[in-house]
Amino acid sequence: MMMRINAKKSFTVKELADEFGLSTRTIARDLQELGELGVPIYSIQGRGGGYRLLHERLLPPISFTESEAVAIFFACRSLKFISALPFDEGGDSALDKFYHHLPADTKKHIDRLENRIMIWSPYRWMSPEILQTLLSAIMMQKVVSIEYKSSTGVTRRNIQPIGIYASSGFWYCPSFCFLKEDIRQFRADRILSASFDESVSWREDINQLTLLDKPTKTHLEQTELRFTLTMKGVWILESDPRFAPFIRRNEDGSGHAVLHVAEEDLQFYVDQLWKMAEDAQIVGPDEAILLMKQKVEAVQNLYT
Repeated sequence: MMMRINAKKSFTVKELADEFGLSTRTIARDLQELGELGVPIYSIQGRGGGYRLLHERLLPPISFTESEAVAIFFACRSLKFISALPFDEGGDSALDKFYHHLPADTKKHIDRLENRIMIWSPYRWMSPEILQTLLSAIMMQKVVSIEYKSSTGVTRRNIQPIGIYASSGFWYCPSFCFLKEDIRQFRADRILSASFDESVSWREDINQLTLLDKPTKTHLEQTELRFTLTMKGVWILESDPRFAPFIRRNEDGSGHAVLHVAEEDLQFYVDQLWKMAEDAQIVGPDEAILLMKQKVEAVQNLYT
């Protein structure tokens, strides 16, 4: 019965009674028992009334092998150290239900993994509600109106999210920006508010893009950023997806890299290399070297 009503938008007691070949009294009792078990059924009052499932449907039962169960449990636990997720208590409650129905010996095996396998992620505070809105926008194909805080101030704009992903503890949302009429990268913790905007039409051409289609700013003026790295510098930047594909190791463990970036993004990349201190040295272009010298001079002025 759970599987059948899950497939229906609405239903009546008589419809179910006819379908299962049972009396309406039996169906009414079964529906009451399902409600007591936590199935979110609610009645519709008035003429033509009946029943509906509240908010969301229930998935039918699925059987898992022990290795599949361990894999799913570990995948859920790997999210534990991310400060915010694009769903509320759904992850924890789903894991509790899943764990509750596992065989006793499988539970023991999983219990032995508790606090023994972890995927650390730097703690970054951000709003789970905003992440949920961005995720819902992708699933429901809706445009989102956001207030976004950048280095130039706070702006309101409409965006069509392409996807969301986490990196170094931050959540990012590449989106088509209707204000700039181009694809932009938005950091979720800098979004101050987010709500659906039904007045803006969803663009099907943007909907064809995914996170695997990394948008590049080839329409903007490009420059070639070149820098060398110490052995420690290679070790640090190899974990950064922005730099890792471009690093070339030398025989002694040091390295060098060449990136083609939009000129308007040069300051951003210089800022990233600034954090490397003496483990990274920019060798070109001259504009990047000048930006780095200006940062060095600004710091020196603090201590004179």
